[in-house]
Amino acid sequence: MRVSFFFLTLLVCFSCKKEKPEYVDIQKINKNGVISTDKIPDNHFLGDQACASCHQEQFKDWKGSHHDKAMQVASATTVLGDFNNSSFKSQGITSRFFKKDSLFFINTEGRDGRYHDFKIEYTFGVEPLQQYIVKFPDGHYQCLRTAWDTEKNKWFDLYPDFKVVHSEWLHWSRGGLNWNNMCADCHSTNVRKNYNIDTHSYETKYALINVSCEACHGPGKAHVERVEKLGDSYKSNGDLKMTLGTTPKDLVDQCARCHVRREQFSEFYNFEGTFLDHYFPQLIANNLYHPDGQILDEVYVYGSFLQSKMYQNNVTCTNCHNPHSLKLRFEGNQLCAQCHEPKTYDTTMHHFHTDNSEGSKCINCHMTGKIYMGNDYRRDHSFRIPRPDLSLKYGSPNACTQCHSDKDDEWAWENYKETHGEPADKHFSELLAPGLKGDPHGFEKLYELSSDTIYPEIARASAVRSMSNYYDDVAVTKMLSFLNDESALVRGATIDALNDVNSSNYLNNFLPLLNDEKRTVRIKAFLAIAGLNKLQIPETYKAAYENVEKEFNTHLEVTADFSGGRAKKALFYLKQGDVNNAILWYEKALEVDDRNNMIRTNLANLYYQNKEQLKAEEAFKLIIEQEPDYAQTYYSYALLLAEQNRVQEAIVQMQLAVKYMPDNIRFYYNLSLLYDKLGDFKKAESTVIEGLKLVPQNDSLLYILSYLYQKEGQVKKAKNIAKQLMQLYPNNQQYLSYYNRLNTLE
Repeated sequence: MRVSFFFLTLLVCFSCKKEKPEYVDIQKINKNGVISTDKIPDNHFLGDQACASCHQEQFKDWKGSHHDKAMQVASATTVLGDFNNSSFKSQGITSRFFKKDSLFFINTEGRDGRYHDFKIEYTFGVEPLQQYIVKFPDGHYQCLRTAWDTEKNKWFDLYPDFKVVHSEWLHWSRGGLNWNNMCADCHSTNVRKNYNIDTHSYETKYALINVSCEACHGPGKAHVERVEKLGDSYKSNGDLKMTLGTTPKDLVDQCARCHVRREQFSEFYNFEGTFLDHYFPQLIANNLYHPDGQILDEVYVYGSFLQSKMYQNNVTCTNCHNPHSLKLRFEGNQLCAQCHEPKTYDTTMHHFHTDNSEGSKCINCHMTGKIYMGNDYRRDHSFRIPRPDLSLKYGSPNACTQCHSDKDDEWAWENYKETHGEPADKHFSELLAPGLKGDPHGFEKLYELSSDTIYPEIARASAVRSMSNYYDDVAVTKMLSFLNDESALVRGATIDALNDVNSSNYLNNFLPLLNDEKRTVRIKAFLAIAGLNKLQIPETYKAAYENVEKEFNTHLEVTADFSGGRAKKALFYLKQGDVNNAILWYEKALEVDDRNNMIRTNLANLYYQNKEQLKAEEAFKLIIEQEPDYAQTYYSYALLLAEQNRVQEAIVQMQLAVKYMPDNIRFYYNLSLLYDKLGDFKKAESTVIEGLKLVPQNDSLLYILSYLYQKEGQVKKAKNIAKQLMQLYPNNQQYLSYYNRLNTLE
């Protein structure tokens, strides 16, 4: 049985050469300190005043910046919100903000569903909104859901249209707004989360409360000591990070750790190694990005910027942003004119809008954005050309109709062609989007994208990651080649994709990656080979295996306060064949987030596999109760019922799956099989035909329709469809054999 697993968890190489990446002896790396796991003592961080005397201009820029005010102790000078007995009501909850003895409080609903007074310990951020942090006795620091709009001077709900009950993970007092694991790593300096899984408590520590000079440049102790000792003869020897000597791509890599949606792998960030030694970014995928790679959910810039030609041509963060004040270096189109000749681009002959209008601004065409957290407008950093043609194909947004809201994409595309002609270059999304959208020929396009290093690294990695939706023996063979890709991002994505395939046939292919130069890739490889016990590890890899086992266990400990981290431990046990421990850790995952129904679905499947049918059914029914519109649950429940030969009940559930997700082709396929199992040819046939109206060339539906006709004695119809399958998929030997078999029936 294949189980779908879910975790919470994020440029151009000009050579087309395919070589095996350089693997390394991780024991030697750790010994020479390249990517050590050593903690940095807090006293190695001297504070911003130690920097101010020598770096006055930089200090002046930084003082008062968003980094400086990332987090502050709540006081009369730092709190911007109205705590003068003001009230705010949203989603049936009334919160009251007040002061007592110069301290700040909120009276609102707590974890138990009752109202309590909570003291405000810290402010979080400064503009366009400021949040407030409350401390709980178990070391949990929680960010309030109600924030202060610093531009409109009013309270507002970060998620005004989203009802959350007090027992949910997303409630302000629980995991979704927990400072310790969701915020601290990027809002303070030298953070150690210090989570205790046994008590579900924290003892989080940091050296400095905000994003200080040393949060970016590293601990200052050694630097100051060398300056004091050497005086005017001082020369940098790497004692500081992010300096003028840092290369453009390395600078992006170092900024990335806080400007990316990612999963953490190391225990803490200690300035050793690179981004991929500590974190792995979320790739371009449905629900996070639009199919063409534009921002959708909160992804924090890095994933967008890696897609851009700017990044490919060594433009870096500080070319546009003052690294200390964080302000733009220039206003208006002058910012872009640093590189793009104004006579060519800042003209009506290029932008076709009135000069000095909103439409004439570079950013409004090439950096569209959206509002997050209620009032925070953030721009897409992929710097893309508006493509209304892709909007027509994939439903992605484009700058034209986002501005001209009274027009449609057809109008935008016709106007685009009149002013700019057909696009000269193929955007990578023309190869990625079909795979994300489930196109029957999507695999070939994903493979083309993954194989061509002219495309952005993150696009190639995203393409490989999406290949698991198309797996067969041929697909897996092609996917395996990317384990040797020059890009660590691609190698990591390939391991994840092959993990989805969930086959033990390819485990030996992952062994060399235990010596990969990047920690995240090594850890992913370790999980991939979890089906091998230590006795099966070849002698040449045993030392690496033992080292990476420690890194893997650290990763599990670091993410144990997330339901996804605990689910990963469940997957590890499942790969080892230990179903009981897999069930235990899925149950522990639900203790963190009782409404993570992707995990509960996996748990229900394991209950059934473990012959605990009653628990399996109860799990599915609870999911349906919590999320009655979630189609996937009805589908999984229907499969469980079908395996018990409760076909009529299974049909009811599969019909509901189709009702709530009418564009999912797999549901039509399985519903047709259920009708066939009952001997109802007409309903089986009509169900397949309904699915084919959505995707006329879907091979699974065509195959099942041909099978139904053949079974019903309508061999000619069956043969015509089989012939169509051969034409659509000429390399598929199964369809060829099927067609030849039909020929013998005439």
